[in-house]
Amino acid sequence: MQTNSKIIWNSNYSKLLCYQKAVVIYDLTFHFCKRFIDIKDRTHDQMIQAARSGKQNIVEGHADMATSKESGLKLFNVARGSLLELLEDYKDYLRVRNMRLWEDNSIEARTMSRLGVEHTDSQYFVSLAESRSDDVVANIVIVLIRQALSLVTKYIDRVSENFAKEGGFREQMTQIRLSTRNRQ
Repeated sequence: MQTNSKIIWNSNYSKLLCYQKAVVIYDLTFHFCKRFIDIKDRTHDQMIQAARSGKQNIVEGHADMATSKESGLKLFNVARGSLLELLEDYKDYLRVRNMRLWEDNSIEARTMSRLGVEHTDSQYFVSLAESRSDDVVANIVIVLIRQALSLVTKYIDRVSENFAKEGGFREQMTQIRLSTRNRQ
């Protein structure tokens, strides 16, 4: 929704690739915890909440960008922190069970990375994970989290560069006010 020529109120976060990836991560984490982690284990809830926080802070951060780049960037950094926390939970899951963490250049990681680029549909990955063992599903999510972290970081960098060039809400409001004053 555009309110004037300078300020655009954009709430279409669902088009952001980092958000789409965060939805997949949340859904996979929900199913992973349901299948492989006892509901009485605190990790069960913590992993789901970290995945949820990663997703929800992208939504809130994107909405806040309309009026405060600083607030929006802080929330994107919270999303990044939540995804990093979740990444550690998956790596811990593998480590304490003596399961293999895929090396970045392994055939499994490269294949999953390609699938992560080709697909953004959550159901695709949930279906893929349903027939896989816990170590494979954990590694799948780890690859997707790393992709999401890269996307969030690139988004933060792009917004920061844009802010440096164009300023933020306050600067745009000042320009509108001065332009209006000059026309009178």
